[in-house]
This record gives sequence, structure tokens and C-alpha cells, in this order.
Amino acid sequence: MGFMNYSTGLQNVLKQSLKKIKKTVTLHWLRHSFATHHLESGTDMRYIQVILGHQSSRTTEIYTHVSNKRLQNIRSPFDDL
Repeated sequence: MGFMNYSTGLQNVLKQSLKKIKKTVTLHWLRHSFATHHLESGTDMRYIQVILGHQSSRTTEIYTHVSNKRLQNIRSPFDDL
């Protein structure tokens, strides 16, 4: 199966799935979600970079987003004094 056929097949699966959940989502959005979920689960950024096939870690940083919930749970070292 060529790259275009594989991509088209994924697009079709995505479209059928989205009809059921009634949301507008793209494969690009799924890559962002995939990367963000890995990051929030504790996967090292370097591994995410390799999984996504990025040469630059800066590109991977663009793909990952940090949730506000996780930010609120970060403790300052001064909290332990």
C-alpha cells in the first residue's frame, strides 16, 4: 500500500469515527493530541520526537501542549521550606 493510499485510508477511518462523535478533527490535530497525551503521561520529549519523526526538538515542542491542570499541580521548591 503506497503512502497516499495509507493516508487516504486513515482519513476515511477518521471521517467515519467523527460522524459518530460529531466533532471536527483532522489527522494533524490527532498528532498534536497524541504528542500531548504522551508528554502528560511522562514520556520523555526526545522519545516523542523520535515517534513523530521530527528532526528538530523545536518542532516537537510545537506539537505538544501543556494542560493548565498540570501547571496548577507544579509545586515551588519554596513550598517545602
